Amino acid sequence: MELVRPTPEHLPSYIAALQQGWSPDNTRGAAAALEALRKIEADRASPLALVDDPDALGPPWQAPDGTLKARLPGRVRWMWDEGGFAGSINLRWLKGTTALPPHVLGHIGYAVVPWKRQRGYATRALGLLLPLARAEGLAFVEITTDPDNTPSQKVILANGGVLVERFDKGPTWGHKPGLRFRIPLAAA
Repeated sequence: MELVRPTPEHLPSYIAALQQGWSPDNTRGAAAALEALRKIEADRASPLALVDDPDALGPPWQAPDGTLKARLPGRVRWMWDEGGFAGSINLRWLKGTTALPPHVLGHIGYAVVPWKRQRGYATRALGLLLPLARAEGLAFVEITTDPDNTPSQKVILANGGVLVERFDKGPTWGHKPGLRFRIPLAAA
């Protein structure tokens, strides 16, 4: 498995994953997958437009509570193996600080397609993405997960993550409980 910067040649495999029920959004699930497919029908290049958006020029994003929030600078990479699309991982940040707005729970999010889970792809993808975070000047990244998401916790711990706190995700996320991990980024 490798991380690729999505290009038009990768798009058919991504579309197939969406059609099979995978979603790049762990919170909104199937609704986000259908929304992505509608956007692709309207503009085939839509999933590629925000692959690298270090200046946050993209449109606002819809939070789980339905509100629109300003986009942060970000980068998206797709997990890719011999069979094609395997998942996505993204990095988001604010320039000049490691702090994030209260409605953004972490610097990194990822989702592996169900039929390629338990192969170590998320662990490898996170490890491959950390140099991008370091290149953006981040001293550490924070990643959050649900308390019952043991597989995600193992991914974070395998990449040097340390549990920082148990917390309330706040109103944007329905006040659900969360775990916040921090991965220090030593200078290369």
